Amino acid sequence: MTSAHHTTFAVDLGGTSLRAALVGSDGGVVAMAGRPQPFGSAGSAEADPATWWTLLADAADELESVAQAAFEAAAAVAITSVTRTQVFVDARGRALGPALTWADARSAADADTLRARLPQDHVETALVNAFHPLARLAWLRRTAPDRAAAVARVLEPKDWLNARLTGRMASDPIASARLAACRQPGPGGGSLFEAANIADPTPDLLRPASVVGAVRRGLPGALGRLAGARVVMLSHDTWASVLGLGALHHGGAYNLSGTTEVVGVFSKGPAQAPGLMSVDWGGLTHLGGPGQNGADALRWALDLLGFADEATGPALDRLLAGERFAQPLLFLPYLQGERTPYWDPMLRGAFVGLDRRHTATDCAWAVLEGVAFLNRIVFERAEAALGFRPAEIRFGGGGAASPAWAQVKADVCGVPVVTAAHAEPGLLGGAIAAAAAADGETLEAAQERLAAPAAVYRPAPARAARLDASYALFRQAEAALTPISHALAKLGPPQ
Repeated sequence: MTSAHHTTFAVDLGGTSLRAALVGSDGGVVAMAGRPQPFGSAGSAEADPATWWTLLADAADELESVAQAAFEAAAAVAITSVTRTQVFVDARGRALGPALTWADARSAADADTLRARLPQDHVETALVNAFHPLARLAWLRRTAPDRAAAVARVLEPKDWLNARLTGRMASDPIASARLAACRQPGPGGGSLFEAANIADPTPDLLRPASVVGAVRRGLPGALGRLAGARVVMLSHDTWASVLGLGALHHGGAYNLSGTTEVVGVFSKGPAQAPGLMSVDWGGLTHLGGPGQNGADALRWALDLLGFADEATGPALDRLLAGERFAQPLLFLPYLQGERTPYWDPMLRGAFVGLDRRHTATDCAWAVLEGVAFLNRIVFERAEAALGFRPAEIRFGGGGAASPAWAQVKADVCGVPVVTAAHAEPGLLGGAIAAAAAADGETLEAAQERLAAPAAVYRPAPARAARLDASYALFRQAEAALTPISHALAKLGPPQ
């Protein structure tokens, strides 16, 4: 493991901010820095990779200024980032125009055309959609053929930053799984790259927690003073956060609760479940996936209930302190359709069972419970496929700051919910990977040592029994309202 005086310069390039920290070998944060808007305005289809580099350099400068000794002791750099975002680079690693973000759906028509002519017996063909790198390469070839002809590699944002630091273009097989799948031959013998007449742009694929290279000399500012530090490969931000929560092991389960929710369970063997994504996470099967609704549903409800000018945490605490009406209120949280486990963009939300005596307090509790019911559906499908129930759920993200929500999730899902001692599990995940890379410590051992829990919320029998009854009604309400949701989604605006 790393020596006691060593630190890791850990970075999480998220959708709304770049966060960086100096993390000690004990997992403690020495100093943090943040920079907003690395991807421009919300929903931007494109982003300038040069902005990420500037923000990274600025964060490094700040950390050096506030914690010089710890910065000078940084023996490793570990960067994670959002996924479904691609940077097209030439043979020298230079970005060929802006990156295409997770919000870019301009290649939808190209994806449809590709699926129709790609080998139908190749398992990846059905997965080619508007966010798939193959479809985006086809879109680039159609709209900017000169740029497309110069593409040598396709990189994730973290990989592009690593390449700027080390000079080596590499990724990992989890974040770049779609590229890796396209280069595999199908039953007919050819790869999807060959079928699409696109040169294979897959970079070297390194397992997470391996070393990409050393920070090269001559970089500007504080980054230049990291010269020689090893750059450790991380996967995408969900992977890093799960590692930081301590859930990346056989039987582990997690719930990342931010604007939307991400839920998953891990197994050593392969598994499939209806509506859940089954992804190889380096020897562990990840069964679960991202949702479309989470804390954003709570924020919507607070705004609607007259708390638009208050921060989420204090407003929620005040509401939950009120008295509840005896009759339960249900909330279907599908304000933006839903991904896992329904993959239905036309689902719509609803309060069900409203009574004149219900108050804003009842509505707030209903939102918390509705999102937890959705979590339970995912966990139940995973449990049925895997043949076991996770012993606990590791709970992280902004939603985990609410003890009430943690308790609701425990009561609804029927297993203990464990929150993390570290406020930034993605950054801690970087430090864990760096520790594993230092002297051959296994990733699981480093995780066990550093991912400390903060609190455990156990199911309360009386509340769990009441919520079981509400859950059964929630499922009935889903089934009854789905066709109405579809019909409403198809209606035009009033004339």
